[in-house]
Amino acid sequence: MATIFTRIIEGDIPGSFVWRDEHCVAFMSINPMAHGHTLVVPIAEIDHWVDASPELVAHLFAVTHRVAQAQREAFAPERVGVIIAGYEVPHTHIHVIPTDDMGQLSFANARSGIDRDELESAADALRSVLGTDPHGHRRHGSG
Repeated sequence: MATIFTRIIEGDIPGSFVWRDEHCVAFMSINPMAHGHTLVVPIAEIDHWVDASPELVAHLFAVTHRVAQAQREAFAPERVGVIIAGYEVPHTHIHVIPTDDMGQLSFANARSGIDRDELESAADALRSVLGTDPHGHRRHGSG
């Protein structure tokens, strides 16, 4: 059975995408720890990130780095934190979280939901910096 992330990637469940390439996607968390909390997820269903190939892990972290840089530009947080836990969904995902204090890096503080307009506003800000369209694809002429 497909994971919830695969269902989002395939469009069966709505997602607010900010990045998409042949190996991974990045979309907004619906249970954010902070404004702009984004998940970087490989397209392949790999439960534990250490089971991914070194090449895929490197790519996921390269995309994570780009997303973090975009979050820094769009939201001006003090830091951008990264968490890989893997207990919530059996599909590797990297939490990229703009933070102003260490307390924001706690799943206990994750919101139980978010207004769709607020989610899309954060996604729009990231897409603008990343040069991607609403599906997460790079726009022509974007660096």
